[in-house]
Amino acid sequence: MLKMISLPYRYDALEPYYDAQTLKIHYEILYKGYVDNTNKTEEKLNLARNTGDFSNIKCLEKDLSFYGSGAILHKLFFENMGKPKQTEPSEALKWQIQKDFGNFERMKAQFIEAAKSVEASGWTLLVWVPEFNRLEVLQCEKHQNLTLWGCVPLLVIDMWEHSYFLQYKTNRAEYIDRWWNIINWDVVNKRL
Repeated sequence: MLKMISLPYRYDALEPYYDAQTLKIHYEILYKGYVDNTNKTEEKLNLARNTGDFSNIKCLEKDLSFYGSGAILHKLFFENMGKPKQTEPSEALKWQIQKDFGNFERMKAQFIEAAKSVEASGWTLLVWVPEFNRLEVLQCEKHQNLTLWGCVPLLVIDMWEHSYFLQYKTNRAEYIDRWWNIINWDVVNKRL
């Protein structure tokens, strides 16, 4: 059974960059919904396996992909953030960013533009792709469909409107720019 992570900070810890009300709703309702629905889908899949009745398998597999991906990405998103403090990319991550993007500012610029241009709802990720032996920035507009198999998500921003609308309204660019102040690079470094 999938369990929700405990937030490693209080709801107001990310302010003024990410407000407590948005964080509470995002965590307690939306993330919880993904986790609960992943577990419900797993229960239905277990019943199908035990009874041999796979008549609803197409729907169940879609639900597992949608809810499971949402649960995983939300977990990564919440872990990526922390109290505004001075953390920074490790020397290994800095070196890899330099190698793959030219410098940190180029990677950040690409990440920001990718996040701003995600159509409708979705995510932007900095990922390590072992097959390519490099970092990449990915847009993920339908998290259940769009992925680069085998990649390791390092840094994740949620671009669904529920992530920023209460505080930033339709100003996605401000949300993205201010979000860089609460990245917990220690977590990102460990993922690499």
